Amino acid sequence: MKCVRVQHPDQFDDLVSKAVEQSSDVFVLFFGREDPETNLSWCSDCVIADPKVRKAISEVPNSILLEVPIDRKSDIRSPSNVYRTREDTNVEKVPTLVRWTQAGPVKPRLVEDECTEEAVLKYAKELRSNDTAL
Repeated sequence: MKCVRVQHPDQFDDLVSKAVEQSSDVFVLFFGREDPETNLSWCSDCVIADPKVRKAISEVPNSILLEVPIDRKSDIRSPSNVYRTREDTNVEKVPTLVRWTQAGPVKPRLVEDECTEEAVLKYAKELRSNDTAL
């Protein structure tokens, strides 16, 4: 699994485009940014989900995980948050895990406590089987 961090919203489209050119298994994880003093996210659900999501995605061959930090709890709730207002992301809560293809985001997505290791593995497997059925 390759991990790429989106440091600023202006980088999002370019990094997603590059990732989907390199892999058919691209996952975008929106999460609460880490506090520089503790290196832990302000989002307790994100702290719990992060290692589980990483472990599950690492089991998907040639996968890419794009990490998209959200600065503060108030930011994700703000009606002007770029990831909330974009039609293709529409993030209302973190963590949110979305599979991305060249055609854009794939539904469904996993949100908050749905981001367990078992759920992420099932999610990836189901989406991949849907790809091969097309």
